[in-house]
Amino acid sequence: MDKTEADIDAIIAATHGDPFSVLGMHGSGKSVVVRTFQPSADRVWVTDRKNGKALAELPRVRDEGFFAGPTGQRGRFSHAFRIEKGGVTEDVEDPYRFPALLGDTDVYLIAEGNHQHLHDRLGAHPMTLDGAEGTGFAVWAPSAERVSVVGAFNGWDGRMHPMRRRVECGVWELFVPGVGRGEPYKFEIRGAGGHMLPLKADPLAFLMEQSPGTASVTHGMPRHEWADAEWMRHRQARTGTDAPISIYECHLGSWMRSPDDGNRYLTYRELADRLIPYVKHMGFTHIEVLPISEYPFDGSWGYQPVGLYAPTSRFGTPEEFAAFVDRCHAEDIGLLLDWVPGHFPTDAHGLARFDGTHLYEHSDPRQGFHQDWNTLIFNYGRNEVRNYLHANALFWLDRYHLDGLRVDAVASMLYLDYSRSHDQWVPNRYGGRENLEAIDFLKRMNELAYGSHPGAMTVAEESTAWPGVSRPTYLGGLGFGFKWNMGWMHDTLRYMSKEPVYRRYHHHDMTFGLLYAFSENFMLPLSHDEVVHGKGSLINKMPGDDWQKAANLRAYYGFMWGHPGKKLLFMGGEFGQEREWNHNASLDWHLLDDPRHKGIQSLVRDLNLTYCATPAMHKLDCSPDGFEWIEANDSDNSVIAFIRRGEDPEATVVVVSNFTPVPRHGFRIGVSQPGWYREAINTDFGGYAGSGVGNGDGVMAESVPAHGRPFSLNLTLPPLATLWLERQPG
Repeated sequence: MDKTEADIDAIIAATHGDPFSVLGMHGSGKSVVVRTFQPSADRVWVTDRKNGKALAELPRVRDEGFFAGPTGQRGRFSHAFRIEKGGVTEDVEDPYRFPALLGDTDVYLIAEGNHQHLHDRLGAHPMTLDGAEGTGFAVWAPSAERVSVVGAFNGWDGRMHPMRRRVECGVWELFVPGVGRGEPYKFEIRGAGGHMLPLKADPLAFLMEQSPGTASVTHGMPRHEWADAEWMRHRQARTGTDAPISIYECHLGSWMRSPDDGNRYLTYRELADRLIPYVKHMGFTHIEVLPISEYPFDGSWGYQPVGLYAPTSRFGTPEEFAAFVDRCHAEDIGLLLDWVPGHFPTDAHGLARFDGTHLYEHSDPRQGFHQDWNTLIFNYGRNEVRNYLHANALFWLDRYHLDGLRVDAVASMLYLDYSRSHDQWVPNRYGGRENLEAIDFLKRMNELAYGSHPGAMTVAEESTAWPGVSRPTYLGGLGFGFKWNMGWMHDTLRYMSKEPVYRRYHHHDMTFGLLYAFSENFMLPLSHDEVVHGKGSLINKMPGDDWQKAANLRAYYGFMWGHPGKKLLFMGGEFGQEREWNHNASLDWHLLDDPRHKGIQSLVRDLNLTYCATPAMHKLDCSPDGFEWIEANDSDNSVIAFIRRGEDPEATVVVVSNFTPVPRHGFRIGVSQPGWYREAINTDFGGYAGSGVGNGDGVMAESVPAHGRPFSLNLTLPPLATLWLERQPG
């Protein structure tokens, strides 16, 4: 059997790795022939696309449906097919007449691992090519022997649309005429060694079926006319270390549901109408959404994504998500996305052994498998994998105008021995435990994000003492804008969980954070992680009866918002959700009928509004110049006092917390400046369902030395409460 016969056999058997060398038009002059595989056709003619005229009927050369023969024309021309099936004819395009989709520059950059707009070339892009409407598909699978795109448009038959292999960069591509938006598809891959893999979703799908479906859906870039130019021009002033940043962390699937409609999710449109006005009313500056990159398992909360380029279809379309972002900006709210480049699930349709090899993940399980989460770890040492993730970060900032990325589980990326026993990790080339490839990946990600998207921010969830997480890469740092202060969170929650009578023995849990508060650009997080897995809710971490629990939480919030560092609070915490968070149920909004919970909500709103309106509380959040201790050691009374200041040395705020249920009258707090100190915040205010103990409108500083200062405030400290006393100018 000659080579052509062997090639035909391979096409029919779907084992051929170079279908363009067989199918379509070949030859020149009088020797022009056309070949096509049409297993359901009875007869096939070649037609001239210019006039639709049938030029020649192609003989069936194989019973399986392979047609091939001369065209009768003297040269090559633009052709199509007329196919007869059961007495019905239709005209169809030949996918194998179209040119390559990737240009030389694309091929070079993909091979190099430096294509910052990978999403513009890979994935599924509806387009018009050489006069035909269809979709261009492209996927990276360098070790595959054959890749086909399959879907309802070809009966999920991998023989119908085998793809062109670009050997220069390991990408397989094909333009499929007649396939528009909204078509489910996957890739059928014959892996290395001829092994057939489970059908794979597109790693760069822009839309995916809603779980339990696993197919990708043809869509292309979101079609949205952005109206946020003003926001984008000026957002840099809203994301810097001197800006007030108070973030509402939100799981879109459980913030609020529709109980009258089967307890379904709210859509992106409904969330835009309800969530955004609520966040604005509450005075938060940003929303941070738990991962919305498409994920198969609801119980992962999005932290095990399969479709990194696809906003989850649980809540609507990509266009509706884009409109949600636009609406945030219209209401002066920034939007951050929890981004997960640290690991991915083992689902058969996902990235795991994508082309039959360990393509995206390390082959050594000591480097490529997360024991804690039963997930796979990206191979940061492979250029193309880094490119895939870097381009994804830029994709969200560029195509969806997101204002920042909060990077999940950074500590697990930085350390090769993260959560591993001594014999379950591989040292780096210097014998150390640092993951040098992940470090380089994170540094470059931050350089790309800040370099190409001014005003965007990156935030690291990093739970160790790794130095310089939020320092520029040119100074040896990782380059993040901010770092979650996990130590502060653990210490202060531990203190607040103690009965007040025992707090004197744990006093410095509340003050220790100031020893390192300015070593990073810190964000103070009370996140979803603190209200799941048996940890209970924030209010139920507080000791005492119902009144004391609420008072403790209010005092803690007053201390947190007064403390240096940007703020983050998980949904429900703003009104004292009592039940542990359940991702399958709405928050307990009915609690707002209770004055205690309504009071907590009112306090959080006032804290946000006062924090944002008072430069002393945020301008020097990340500088020691913005903080001064007054009293850090009064463990007997469980009283803490400090000064916050901004760039104006005359405009200061005194923050005083009393973490016992004992009102303290005539309590002197030393200050350096005379004048009237207005009581801007009193977490025991009656309007917050407190006891109403306080200092009225404020107090005048007296020329009575205290705490080493020439003046002092003679205060009444309410029980289990925090005061903010703002010095008035003049």
